[in-house]
Amino acid sequence: MPILEVRDLHKSFGRNKVLDGISFSLDQGATLAVIGSSGSGKTTLLRCLNFLEQPDHGNILVNGQTIFDAKDAPMLTEHSKRQKRFHFGLVFQSFNLFPQYTVLKNITLAVELLAKGQAGKPDFTGIETQARDLLTQMGLIDKEAFYPYQLSGGQQQRVAIARALALKPEILCFDEPTSALDPELTGEVLKVVRELAQKKTTMVIVTHEMAFARDVADHVLYMDEGRIIEEGSSEQVFSQPAHERTKQFLSRFSGGSA
Repeated sequence: MPILEVRDLHKSFGRNKVLDGISFSLDQGATLAVIGSSGSGKTTLLRCLNFLEQPDHGNILVNGQTIFDAKDAPMLTEHSKRQKRFHFGLVFQSFNLFPQYTVLKNITLAVELLAKGQAGKPDFTGIETQARDLLTQMGLIDKEAFYPYQLSGGQQQRVAIARALALKPEILCFDEPTSALDPELTGEVLKVVRELAQKKTTMVIVTHEMAFARDVADHVLYMDEGRIIEEGSSEQVFSQPAHERTKQFLSRFSGGSA
């Protein structure tokens, strides 16, 4: 059974149809790369998965359970949306770290707030231990007392990844994780994502790094004008694309190493 199923998702902003019948599935432990030109609907898809936008039509299922049905959307409360959001972790383009908090607090804050809302006494020591383990994984254990302004862009993005992982999401989503970085900092973030893929972390990655998508993804979606034009294994999409529009899109990239 797939861990994630998206069925006939539609989303419009006024007269602008941004998602036009998106359907796909993703197996547990697999990495899905979503590629396409700017304005093709990739980020809106991620925002719908994370309940930051509400689709107009369609269904989203996690582990076979429907977590979104457009027919029931008018009855969704903000509390319900927040609960459903825990299935996913989202790493934004622009880091979105809290500037007033240290690196460690940025990672523990959401987990602490969640723990306070549950029965029993929160284990704050355990939460900090987990955060430090994640910082070690990100190569940032010596930065726990730093503030975001004291970090490079690549370091901030790695903190953002650790923060998303701290909530133990079933599916980790990335929205152009290197787009706000200087080229020399891109590699350190892509290295972390590669390591997560090797550990079979289930991921959906919107990216413009074609060589990275080719090397890391198990499955690839090419989107254009709100539709999936082509999907398949990484090898098939990048080596033998079936659709002319996919070929034209990929022809713009030299295939240099990410």
